[in-house]
Amino acid sequence: MRRIALAPLALVAVLLGPQPASAADGPGWEPAPSAPWDVAAGVRCDFPVHGEPVVDEVVRRVLSTYPNGSARRVAYKGDLVIRVTNTGTGATHDADASGSAVVEYRRDGSQRWAVHGPVFVGVGEGGGTLPRGLYIVDGVYTMDIGATGYKSVHLVHGSTDDLCARIG
Repeated sequence: MRRIALAPLALVAVLLGPQPASAADGPGWEPAPSAPWDVAAGVRCDFPVHGEPVVDEVVRRVLSTYPNGSARRVAYKGDLVIRVTNTGTGATHDADASGSAVVEYRRDGSQRWAVHGPVFVGVGEGGGTLPRGLYIVDGVYTMDIGATGYKSVHLVHGSTDDLCARIG
């Protein structure tokens, strides 16, 4: 059954609205740490980039599972700041990606995100509705990630911040 976008967005706003990190200690919430990453020049930006969380208090809660026990719908929340570095010049920017999301993981490998607040999004050449780059997408929106990785961002209300331009 396909849900309309407003149902998960309402769930994000009501269930996962702004809360202190200590509120994540309730039952069912578990840490969901982000790993450092590197991308070569031309993959996201015209130059090589390193990303590393400098604040990572993200937690997740499984809302529903498939019969085999794998996660179907998962809620994420918590503070996340990623330091994005142009490794060619050393220029850095600390990007706040502390949004909340409910993610539906589909059996075919695709995903549907219902988001409130800023989330980090990387897009390859021809890989989405945004041009190749690294972004903080902020606001209320959905993002569909196809099984091939194609990212379709649908802003209800929000903005995009081009991180490649900030450190280029």
